Amino acid sequence: MNTIAQQLLELDKHIVLVYAFNGTGKTRLSVAYKDVTKQANGNKHAGVYYNAYSEDLFVWENDEEHHGANIKLEIKSSSLNQYLQYITEEKLDEHLKDYKPRFDYRFHNYVDASDGIEYIQFYVKKDQPENQEEDVHKDDTPIKLSRGEQQFFIWCFFLTLFDIEEFTGQDKQSHHFFIDDPVSSFDDHNIFITVASLMNLIEKHYANRKIVITTHHIGLFAILYNWLSKSEKSGSYKKQLKTYILKRYGDTVTLQSDDKEVLLYHLELLQIIKNAINEDKLYAYHFTLLRQVLENISSFLGAGAFSYALEQIGIDKNDANIVNALSHKNIFRYESVELVPDNKERLIYIFEALMKKYKFILH
Repeated sequence: MNTIAQQLLELDKHIVLVYAFNGTGKTRLSVAYKDVTKQANGNKHAGVYYNAYSEDLFVWENDEEHHGANIKLEIKSSSLNQYLQYITEEKLDEHLKDYKPRFDYRFHNYVDASDGIEYIQFYVKKDQPENQEEDVHKDDTPIKLSRGEQQFFIWCFFLTLFDIEEFTGQDKQSHHFFIDDPVSSFDDHNIFITVASLMNLIEKHYANRKIVITTHHIGLFAILYNWLSKSEKSGSYKKQLKTYILKRYGDTVTLQSDDKEVLLYHLELLQIIKNAINEDKLYAYHFTLLRQVLENISSFLGAGAFSYALEQIGIDKNDANIVNALSHKNIFRYESVELVPDNKERLIYIFEALMKKYKFILH
């Protein structure tokens, strides 16, 4: 794995996407990358990481003795403690708000503030009037988050940490970010939000540091790749973008460029749309996913514009214009707004026409 990590270190690109099935070795690759970059930096950390080890720093104290009356999410002591004093609830809320959390929370710091945050407690979210007393949770019972809620909270916690100049600023750990699969236990909607947060991270930092993102989720890989290579701003990223597939053959793991490989991520995107239709949870961002599928089909058929695929399935120009408008409101920001009935029917009609014409096989 060190050989692959060295290959990534020597790569003259600032944005690296790596797709791999679970169990291939993504987390081990992030550790190997940390090791080789430290060796090249006088045995000092050269960058910052988000991986399974990051999540393991957060451990529930379930307070079983008192039936969970004082349940809390503890933060293990680590080299990060010295930086946690700079994280505030206000800064964290800036990242959390896109996920629309259904919980409130409170930091509990060590007596010595320089030691950072000792633990966090969570509460059922309430509509709180302005100017309410600061200690709004003093009579409430703490709750335990779901696995998905816990994961996006920790992800946003690290995004906040990444913003801290004392942690990642110049002459600190400023060479790279290595992000390993921040989306396990996420539903499709939160995956889309996470892609948007990754785009924000890339846009802010790619000019000055390398950003390596590994994932097992083909939908995240597909959406992120399309935004980086085909969106209005893709001209800023294309020259710095490189994609790979991490593959395992027995005991051997290789890093292969996917330039000549066919990743059937259009099927994953179609599956996401199908699930949303079945669950009656169609949002505006599903038009963005639909457009990506249409672009893939048009490209495969030798045409440039996504409207070519629409023509092939009998969709008129007016509907094509609506797809274009709804999928380009702001490609770098997700839309959580539910579709109005007319647009919901339009998306379902186009989806069904695609399935009938090209006979894609979904789960």
